Amino acid sequence: MEPANHFTVLRRYWRLLVGCTLAALVVGWVLTPAGDTVDNAKWKCKVAITPVAGAGDTVRADQVLSYAQGSDVATAAAKQLGIADAAAVIARRTVTADSAQMLSIATTGPTQQSCSDLASAYSAAIIKGFSDESAKSAAETIRKLQAQADGQQKQLDDIQQQYSRSSLADQPKLLPKLTAASTSLTATLTSISKLQNGAQTDAIQQWGSIDARQGAGNLLTSPSRSLRLGLAVSLGLALGIVAALMLSRMDTRLRTRNAVEEAFNLPVIGEVPQLSRRLRRLREPLVRARPSDPATEAYRSLRSTLLLTGPDTLALPAGHTDREGAESVSRRLANPAPVVLVASGRSGDGRTTTVANLAAALAETGRKVLVLDCDFRHPQAHAHLGVGGGPGMAELLSGEQLGELDELIRPTNVEGVFLITGGNTTAYPAALVLRAGEVLRRARLQADVILVDTSPLLHANDAYDLVQHADAVLVAVRSGNVTPEQADRVAELLSRTGVPVAGVALLGTYGASGRRRRTTGGGPAPLGARSAQPALPRATTPPPAPSTDRSGPSWARRSAGGGGANGRGGPGGQGGPSWQGGHNAAGGHRASGGHGGAAGGDHDEPALLREAEER
Repeated sequence: MEPANHFTVLRRYWRLLVGCTLAALVVGWVLTPAGDTVDNAKWKCKVAITPVAGAGDTVRADQVLSYAQGSDVATAAAKQLGIADAAAVIARRTVTADSAQMLSIATTGPTQQSCSDLASAYSAAIIKGFSDESAKSAAETIRKLQAQADGQQKQLDDIQQQYSRSSLADQPKLLPKLTAASTSLTATLTSISKLQNGAQTDAIQQWGSIDARQGAGNLLTSPSRSLRLGLAVSLGLALGIVAALMLSRMDTRLRTRNAVEEAFNLPVIGEVPQLSRRLRRLREPLVRARPSDPATEAYRSLRSTLLLTGPDTLALPAGHTDREGAESVSRRLANPAPVVLVASGRSGDGRTTTVANLAAALAETGRKVLVLDCDFRHPQAHAHLGVGGGPGMAELLSGEQLGELDELIRPTNVEGVFLITGGNTTAYPAALVLRAGEVLRRARLQADVILVDTSPLLHANDAYDLVQHADAVLVAVRSGNVTPEQADRVAELLSRTGVPVAGVALLGTYGASGRRRRTTGGGPAPLGARSAQPALPRATTPPPAPSTDRSGPSWARRSAGGGGANGRGGPGGQGGPSWQGGHNAAGGHRASGGHGGAAGGDHDEPALLREAEER
């Protein structure tokens, strides 16, 4: 994927990016303490505690570790440093047993001095506190041993008195008792003496000096709220970008020009950029409301391409719509208005919007445009063109008001554009196939161009019944609304009708969609290539009699001899519009004989087509 396409994907999924960023911001705000607190991990100090000489047998490391982790030591260290909150001291120290004879105390602090002071105070509190506890324990033991020594002394005195009063024969019997009592008393007095000597000195001591070094802090360990929130936003944005790219990979809907051309096998003859929410709420054609908007220029470009490459009668000079005289009537009898049917595969493809804006763009050239709203399920053309409800196409096609076509044509809010509304939306005209040809034949005499808005091809059969009476079909596709499978189905349906397809109008694009890929044959492959039946060969000469058979689907040669716009007899026996042999909008040319001298400057047509190809 090119970098430009990456930005297009991110723009498409901007809501996902915003959601991930806000979620990460909320999580970072909750997990970070309020304010910019002090970085207590900037400096680290370490100090070791060992038993004093001669106390290694009496001092156990697990006893010292248990005492050092207690709250009494933290309170004493906080009091020595003048800190009121002992919990702050506990949070900045770690006590571990490196061996059976050594403890390690690690402290942290914002500065080297504060870290060293805490290590020193904590070490002193442990040494003094454990020594005091050891002294208390020794005093209690001495008291018990002293009482034991007193009892042993009394027992020794009693044995000595018995030994002195006994005869020489009995003294050897008392001598072992006297020796044992004396030995026990001596051992007890020795223990008392050792305890008294140990209580006068500290049981443990600090070993070596305090080791201070600077901590390796980073953004992850920084307690600064601003830094952590910045990191959270960055992580959330990165997560959103990854999620957007993954969703874009899994999304198969058609969004780019190349993808649409490949799926429909038709050229994209117009690309309308994505409209803002404010412009999408407009209830009038954008061509009239915002004449200088880029989207308006896109609709004008679509109009120009359609005029250059569409039916011959569509390229005829515009008539004078301000006066409907005999000359205008005779011109329309000789060259009935071409019918362009705007179709789409699904609802929401912008079909009605395309009809309204294309009609306004054609009216800018001086043509009288008649819009027929044949979307009997959800007619919306009257809302886009500022016309109220009333009888319309449903009544005409059902035969209720077939003789009142002129009365049903209503002016719109766009000069030169007229509309026949959808009519009764609850009644489907059962005689749609039977009467559509007659209604369209009469409508051709009322304007210079007929635009037909229909129901989606994949949702209703209306468009399929009307398409056979059209001179050209324009497919409207909204970017991201159609899948390749749906596009293939639409292409198959259109290929069966054999009606020339002018191309695709792609709506809602984001910027450039890549360069057009041309085939060696001068343009995209004809739509008939998708049909299961082989395409019929093109006729090299006009057939001798009118025929409803079309030689091929997209951009095929239409019958030019004696037939109307669809190979049927035109009004008054005049020859209707005919499509000359040629290629599609991507390249090729049209035969010189089209609409005779009525077209005016037809000798310049190859140059115009070359200009369209270069575009």
